[in-house]
Amino acid sequence: KTKFPVKLHLLAEEQCQIRHIALEAARISANRYIAKKAGNAYHLKLRLYPHNVLRENKIATGAGADRISEGMRAAFGGAVGVAARVHPGTKIMSIETTADHIADAKIALRKAGVKLPTPWRIEIEMPKAK
Repeated sequence: KTKFPVKLHLLAEEQCQIRHIALEAARISANRYIAKKAGNAYHLKLRLYPHNVLRENKIATGAGADRISEGMRAAFGGAVGVAARVHPGTKIMSIETTADHIADAKIALRKAGVKLPTPWRIEIEMPKAK
């Protein structure tokens, strides 16, 4: 396994829930950009897994909806997706790379951050000088 000295992290600024679709969109956009620019000189890691099941009680609308609608009877709802709960300072995604590709990794994380429903920031971890 190749060691990459520089680590960049995408961190959440606010508490929120991030749906699996948003996480996947962020991963794809970051991976596509960094793969074009850095080749094999990176390692991208998505640090969240969406465990929370989102449920919705579907309500019928339109003419005659009251005849077929169940209303609030058995209102637990059906699963419509899953989401990851995020708190301020949680690492959402990380890219490990070489010093040559820091700017590219930053742009990749910025492209990923745009797809997320929370304000975010990028943190850079440089190797300690010996």
